[in-house]
Amino acid sequence: MVSQFLRTPFRSMRNLRRFQTIGGVFLKHGFGFLFENFGPELRALRRALGRPLNRSDEPTMTDEELAIHFRLALEELGPTFVKLGQVLSTRPDLLPPTFVVQLSKLQDAVPPGPWEETEKILIEEYGRPPDEVFATIAREPIASASLAQVYNATLPTGEEVVVKVQRHGIIPTIDTDLEIMHTLANMAQPTALGRVYDLPEIVEEFGYTLRNELDYEQEGRNADRFRRNLAGDDFMYIPKVYWEYTTRRALVLERIAGIKVNDIDALEADGYDRKQIVLNAANAIVQEVMIDGFFHADPHPGNLYVLPNNVIGVMDFGMVGHLKDNDRRNLIQLYVAAVEQDIDAIIDQFIRMGAASVDVDQVKLARDLNRLLNNYYGRPLKEIRAVEVIEQVQPVVFEHQLHLPSDFWLLGKTLMIMEGVGLQLDPDFDIFKVSEPYVKRLVWQLLLPDRRFAQQLLRKTTDWGNLFDEFPRTANRLMEQAERGQFFRLSIKEFENLLDRVDRLVTRISLAVLVAALIVGISLLIPVFSGGIGQGVLILAFVIVVGLGFWLLLTMLRR
Repeated sequence: MVSQFLRTPFRSMRNLRRFQTIGGVFLKHGFGFLFENFGPELRALRRALGRPLNRSDEPTMTDEELAIHFRLALEELGPTFVKLGQVLSTRPDLLPPTFVVQLSKLQDAVPPGPWEETEKILIEEYGRPPDEVFATIAREPIASASLAQVYNATLPTGEEVVVKVQRHGIIPTIDTDLEIMHTLANMAQPTALGRVYDLPEIVEEFGYTLRNELDYEQEGRNADRFRRNLAGDDFMYIPKVYWEYTTRRALVLERIAGIKVNDIDALEADGYDRKQIVLNAANAIVQEVMIDGFFHADPHPGNLYVLPNNVIGVMDFGMVGHLKDNDRRNLIQLYVAAVEQDIDAIIDQFIRMGAASVDVDQVKLARDLNRLLNNYYGRPLKEIRAVEVIEQVQPVVFEHQLHLPSDFWLLGKTLMIMEGVGLQLDPDFDIFKVSEPYVKRLVWQLLLPDRRFAQQLLRKTTDWGNLFDEFPRTANRLMEQAERGQFFRLSIKEFENLLDRVDRLVTRISLAVLVAALIVGISLLIPVFSGGIGQGVLILAFVIVVGLGFWLLLTMLRR
């Protein structure tokens, strides 16, 4: 076991050193007790970390203090763990509410790296120096995050653009961290925590999300998809992707010149309509969620710019959410059940979705849901805040281990961010009022036949058409086989024997059902005729029918 542990995560000294760093940071922040859950591997962990782990190590901090130190540990460990914390902040089914609150405070902003490192990446991507690719490109980034830096540039044709460049050396670091996470998840799976959660699957999903965010060609495709979905709307602007300059590690987008959506003073100075701005932004987000099923999952103020005519310009398309038709149908059904205060329907929907197991404590869950919904009974929607609802739902979800799809929580985070931005611009902003017409439209789409229904009907009709087209030809072949004495590779004699056996079996089943019916019927009639000749006749008939039943049973047993 020890040798397996040492062999798997430490295929190189780099991995060993990184693991020592990770373990040391968590130990420093008071999480040494976690390593005790690894059972037989504890000695290997102790040796790998190069420092003692005492079994007496127990958390002496409060839950809130532990959550704070967990956030600090992730920040200290760098990009992979910061991103992990940001993903976990959208998963209240995995962590207690105190941890979710702290992780939501993680900031993905780091000091900019030297230009020489960015230049090296661009040379590797374009095969020539960036000064030969762009007419101009700034040496100082306008934004700096853990995974990338963004620079202003000008194309040779004169268009002003922004260039998002992946940080130098980030891929090996992330690969090492993910490899260690996979190993630790596999080791922890046999523990009590692993019996509740599929830890390797959680790490696998996180790795997939992180690698997608590092693929800037995918981010460019996301931007193009948003532009297509919002083509008929005038309140949202998606910048153009310059594909001839875009690679997996460098994304070139049209530069948007606008005011950040939370710069209230600048908006007021330029005479913008704040109510209309927030209405436009909210309409776009709600349409993405309810109609398109593909939404921008990080609409924080740094990614939203106000353009002339109260149009919202959007940036950063790395984090997106997907809601399939079935996901939206489940959301609507939960919403309707919650509005009607139908607790049983909510629980049934959770089980149907696979969010709750069939052996969930339904009595306790019903009690907690009832308490939750009572907080909103009789309150108008304009007085209800999305952030309040989501924060009150989180403890119930964690307590009962409700495994809702991760995109549902991403949606919750998106609505919370959007509501926060909206309230800054308009204190009377009501996200539920904005979403109401879209919800009604979605309900009608779910109830009435749509294009997909027509496609399915056409497909079924085509299948039946093929059947009717093939039937005469197939029937002719069967007739020819029958004339030759073959039918489904059986001779006529064998087929007759088979039919005879089936006939006898059906006859016996029919007789058995008839006898059983007579026995039950006569036994019910005997008490009606109390005394007299009628009762005697019924008793005699009952004896005869029971005897017939025994005879039928004996004949069946003999064969």
